[in-house]
Amino acid sequence: MTAAAPALSLLDRSRTRAGEPDSAALRGTVARAVEAERLGYGRFWVAEHHGVPGVAGSAPAVLLAALAHATSTIRLGSAGVMLPHHQPLVVAEQFATLSTFAPGRIDLGLGRSPGFTAAVRRALRQLDDGPDFAADVAELGAFLDGSADITLRPQPDAPIPLYVLATGSGLAVAAELGLPVVVGGPILGVASDPAPGLRALADYRRTFTPSAQQPEPRVAISLDVLVADSAAEASDLLLPEAWAMARSRTQGEFPPLEPVSAIRATPRTARQQQYLEQTAAMAIAGTPAQVQNALSELLERTGAAELVASSSTFDRDALAASDAALAALFA
Repeated sequence: MTAAAPALSLLDRSRTRAGEPDSAALRGTVARAVEAERLGYGRFWVAEHHGVPGVAGSAPAVLLAALAHATSTIRLGSAGVMLPHHQPLVVAEQFATLSTFAPGRIDLGLGRSPGFTAAVRRALRQLDDGPDFAADVAELGAFLDGSADITLRPQPDAPIPLYVLATGSGLAVAAELGLPVVVGGPILGVASDPAPGLRALADYRRTFTPSAQQPEPRVAISLDVLVADSAAEASDLLLPEAWAMARSRTQGEFPPLEPVSAIRATPRTARQQQYLEQTAAMAIAGTPAQVQNALSELLERTGAAELVASSSTFDRDALAASDAALAALFA
């Protein structure tokens, strides 16, 4: 990548691994953030999931506090807090508190995904119709910028930028409110027809209303990016996440990551094989040269200002090596 390349960041969902306690996933997230800071990554994102066996990251604000304590320069963000699960004032208070301990390093990404299962949605008191996401985002922003009728405590020591995790209508919300977006999944059209995704991004840019935080539209793209010495090794790194996704779609449960050897020894159905291939098609995995070429095409096509690598695999050492190789491409 050239010096003008987009910013580089990591998204870590605290993926659990077969044979490990959930606490190991959270400790692994902290260790990965420390190494990401050393490698020169600009931002480290964490996520929010509830009742998912394969994900230990359920409380972004709490986890970000641990990351803030362990790091000193890298930006830290949520990708994201699922706003339908929370009151905007409480989220604003949590992130203002975080900003006290890491001023100028905290970013608040907001999403609207429902709970993974009906039981989780009931536990979260999530109604079928849900709250007005755009109104909640605007209310939260007002608490943070001091324009609400309630004075936020603590007062943030530095601005806390808002981001919208966007698919479909989320892009319209971000454009209306003048906020940057983080997009991923099918909207990128990595290995399929890119036209619908490009039209959606074009509509976001065309209808964008400048705001005090964001005078111009800004797009970050998120996808699995894995780098290894050979294409075959990179494909193996992708397999645990792809297999978890295949099992989720065919068995209804998103499981912990499994070793590649165990996955290869497990019989799979035709549908599971199809989902494996679909997940691989939506990722970028290969040698440094292959990854660089694929990323250059994707970043040029989308005009993205930031790459959010949401990579995960069972082998922590191999994941660390992939993170280092990706950072080297952007150096």
